[in-house]
Amino acid sequence: MSDKYEPPFTINTAIVNLAAEISALVERVAIRLEQSDSLRLRRINQIQSIHSSLAIEGNSLSEGQVSDIIDGKRIIAPEREILEVKNALRTYELYPSLKAFSEKDLLKAHAVMMQGIIPDAGRYRNCNEGVFKGNKCVHFAPPPNMVPILMKKLFSWLKNSKDHWLVRSCVFHYEFEFIHPFRDGNGRIGRLWQSLILGKWKPLFAHLPVENLVYANQHAYYNAINASSAAGDCSIFVEFMLNRILDSLKALQKVDAVADARKPLVLTDRQKKIVTLLKKNNFATEKEMAEKFAVTTRTIERDLAKLQDNGILERAGSKRDGYWIVK
Repeated sequence: MSDKYEPPFTINTAIVNLAAEISALVERVAIRLEQSDSLRLRRINQIQSIHSSLAIEGNSLSEGQVSDIIDGKRIIAPEREILEVKNALRTYELYPSLKAFSEKDLLKAHAVMMQGIIPDAGRYRNCNEGVFKGNKCVHFAPPPNMVPILMKKLFSWLKNSKDHWLVRSCVFHYEFEFIHPFRDGNGRIGRLWQSLILGKWKPLFAHLPVENLVYANQHAYYNAINASSAAGDCSIFVEFMLNRILDSLKALQKVDAVADARKPLVLTDRQKKIVTLLKKNNFATEKEMAEKFAVTTRTIERDLAKLQDNGILERAGSKRDGYWIVK
């Protein structure tokens, strides 16, 4: 076998356009996650990620039950399904310390994800495996003796490839599922590792629930894998996953816009006093307000900008000769 390993994929126009659109949108979403309620959003996204990734593999627990388990509450459910949630949480908590290029870290993540579920958690399979649809085998994975070689070459390609992170993450995901290196847990680890690779590009992917959109398009997900295998080119799967990433970003942006619209506006005491002052004297200057409230002019400028952004104030005329309208 040649030491040179190149996964079979073609960069087409659709992939280029999707990558460009994702790159433009991801910056806006990243700014949103940096705002004050980002912890709440990240917790919601973590629950969705765990629930969706496990549901794809047949776990029947609801999102509410997953949330209860994460909160340490007791629920009545099959022990294996509860253990899967606890293991997934522990694995996602490892995320900041996991290295995307480390095969050792991937084995470590699998050991935590599948602890108590399969006997060889954290070790590559020593048996033949396949992907079945009903009683029909739709993909027969490479023999077990080839798995360590293929995984080593896959990680080498991932580290040395010059392709965009978006493309690399999708190709790795597909090749990982094609190799099917573990007895069980391949799907959930493959999806986690794609998020980890994307996190090398943009940290927000640590908190972006790509899994829940894969879950919503579960049949299309497996169809894309099978179609790529049949074509001998995983570009079909790359397009599918890029569309799901784009959908995930758009959904997060839409939810945040609705949340912002419902969120009550909170003003500081000084901002309230500025509004009161301008109701009495709408020709007051920034310098006069700064002196009155014993702060810098720059501070007043920031306060006025917030009041304008939220539709409370409007400036009429020039900065020198104009006046304030309290709306």
